[in-house]
Amino acid sequence: MELHDVWFVLIAVLWIGYFFLEGFDFGVGVLTKLLARNRPEKRVLINTIGPVWDGNEVWLLSAGGATFAAFPEWYATLFSGFYLPLLIILVSLIVRGVAFEYRAKRPEEKWQRNWENAIFWCSLIPAFLWGVAFGNIVRGVKIDQNFEYVGNVWDLLNPYALLGGVVTLTLFTFHGAVFTALKTVGDIRERARKLALWVGLLTAVAALAFLLWTQVRDGNGWSLIALVVAVVALVAALGANQRGREGWSFAFSGVTIVAAVAMLFLSLFPDVMPSSLNADWSLTVSNASSSPYTLKIMTWCAAIATPIVLLYQSWTYWVFRKRIGTQHIADPVH
Repeated sequence: MELHDVWFVLIAVLWIGYFFLEGFDFGVGVLTKLLARNRPEKRVLINTIGPVWDGNEVWLLSAGGATFAAFPEWYATLFSGFYLPLLIILVSLIVRGVAFEYRAKRPEEKWQRNWENAIFWCSLIPAFLWGVAFGNIVRGVKIDQNFEYVGNVWDLLNPYALLGGVVTLTLFTFHGAVFTALKTVGDIRERARKLALWVGLLTAVAALAFLLWTQVRDGNGWSLIALVVAVVALVAALGANQRGREGWSFAFSGVTIVAAVAMLFLSLFPDVMPSSLNADWSLTVSNASSSPYTLKIMTWCAAIATPIVLLYQSWTYWVFRKRIGTQHIADPVH
């Protein structure tokens, strides 16, 4: 295995980590409208992810930075061709971060309601658009002989990619619901478990259709294994949720995300961005990568920095591991 192959795997791992972690806090953001019945319950939901949401986004920055450094051609074509949806995601993430920080700065109900709406929409939109983006990456887009995207934004709104968006939105919402059940006490915990069942069933239908479509189009033996793992894990997550085993349910929903994203990358390799115009114009791990010297330096840097990041995030989750409920909200006005 050459270094560009190693970095393809590492970038896949970074995206898997991002979707596993940011997936549940996107889901919790969506649940602020679907689950919370009043302002204290919205505060409970927001407080479950308050200490960790910004740390989860480190994985996105790492994935984007690693792509830029290891595969500059991939980065250039992806970010120029997908400019509008990626810009919408970026703006949503910025507004979402501001909303978390500014929501409680003033006591007026209108002020807080507006920021709560921002949290909801700026969680829902990226959760959907990430699926659309990755659906198009796997499906292939209009790339010419100069490795430049020559399509338009409407080409990205095809049935396969839109189904991918539905899958990520429902899967992240399910992941967020089981996380909420794991992190809360009282009535909101029970309602989160019930909602997780219905969202999980919807996720199962959409995910099975999307993953089977992917396997038929671009799959191989390894991607088939990942598909089976994703399906089995989702069923196990639903079963554990019904038995009130929130920890196992969250773990299995996480495995579902890991296996589903891994399947997309396994279906993609050795391409990093296929061309729908001519297979010879596709970006691959070899023609889109940086020099071996650059990849070697990156490998040493990653070997040093990655354990530090993992230790820091693990410590954060350990410190904020306890359940919370409305009784822990000191001032229900805010």
